[in-house]
Amino acid sequence: MRYSKLFPKTIKEAPRDEVAINAKYLLRGGFIDKLMAGSYTLLPLGKRVEQKITQIIREEMNKTGAQEILMPLLHPKSIWNETGRWDKADEVMYKLKKDDKEFALSFTHEEIFLDLIRKHTSTYRDFPVKAYHFSTKFRSELRAKSGILRGREFLMKDLYSIHTSQEDLDKYYDEVRDAYLKTFERVGLSAIVAEAAGGVFTDSTTHEFQVLCETGEDEIIYCSGGDFAQNVEIAKVSEGKPCDLGHGPLKRAKVIEVGNIFRFGTSYSEKMDVSFTERSGKKQFTYLGSYGIGVTRLIGTLVELFHDDKGIIWPKEVAPFDVHLVHIEDKETEPWVRDIYKRLADSGIDVLWDDRENVSAGEKFADADLIGIPVRLIVSKKTGEGRVEWKNRDSEKTETLEVSEALKKLKS
Repeated sequence: MRYSKLFPKTIKEAPRDEVAINAKYLLRGGFIDKLMAGSYTLLPLGKRVEQKITQIIREEMNKTGAQEILMPLLHPKSIWNETGRWDKADEVMYKLKKDDKEFALSFTHEEIFLDLIRKHTSTYRDFPVKAYHFSTKFRSELRAKSGILRGREFLMKDLYSIHTSQEDLDKYYDEVRDAYLKTFERVGLSAIVAEAAGGVFTDSTTHEFQVLCETGEDEIIYCSGGDFAQNVEIAKVSEGKPCDLGHGPLKRAKVIEVGNIFRFGTSYSEKMDVSFTERSGKKQFTYLGSYGIGVTRLIGTLVELFHDDKGIIWPKEVAPFDVHLVHIEDKETEPWVRDIYKRLADSGIDVLWDDRENVSAGEKFADADLIGIPVRLIVSKKTGEGRVEWKNRDSEKTETLEVSEALKKLKS
């Protein structure tokens, strides 16, 4: 990809009303555009990061036996009335009325999934069913001031599972828990599983996947050497109390929630009459699980954690490109950079080539640091023909390599 063709370019300053680090760098780097508070466009660079994250999530969800679907965003009032959440979730739902009929924009899909199940299943042989989708969510957030960490419109991955017993639900719940931890590890995050309240979703205890971050809005009490962690909203222990497992005192820390998992049991199934026929011929209500990952929130979290005073430092697995190729403008070296760009592309390396003319080397380097691609390769008279200067985004060290050496290093 030639940078001269990329839409849009970087900007020098973020809007003054943006206070979150993720918003400032993503806006300046050309990853997102702000329509209004809590509503952003993913621009080409941002979309590339989202696609990398989405594919990792998809691979891990498929491993659990789940199948991908896509459910509607516009829901009738009637289906939300079946569970009582039309009124219970009033504060977070966007509602509208048209031709004397009332609708809501989706903030979750439990009811829609259960409606699918009751239409397309009947006996125990049809279960379990595990389905997920990536879709836009709408929530009426009072505090939409954290960039893409807390939006009124955002992208999520929702997974739903339906089972014939609590035992089978519990087994899959644990499987998804492990799949989530693997997912977050692959995108470059270390997540802590914390007990939490269910909010408008359920009265039961749930689990959140929290990432330690000084700019996070949530807080947890946790044991750094063990498995104990609770959201402070439900914690019955305090910071400094000795861990029961002998791992030292409990800690309190700010975190960002990147995922959550819920066990609803038969509560929603009973309200919506979602049942099946057992082997004995007896009617039995189904057991529902719900599991979410905030995709755009993950992007924001990565920026909050991986940046410096120059810009973003993307983990390799989710970076928009593998290499940022910078040409120090010169007539003599132009054929060199064209050849190197072709060799990289032909080798399957995803390259952003800064081919802009009449732009200083300093400006190109500053943009490369802001955008945050893991590896920067420079072509200039100084490097010589067939050679590049290699620099990792997270290091000040540079080295000059033959192109063949650089290719080998990129593929290692």
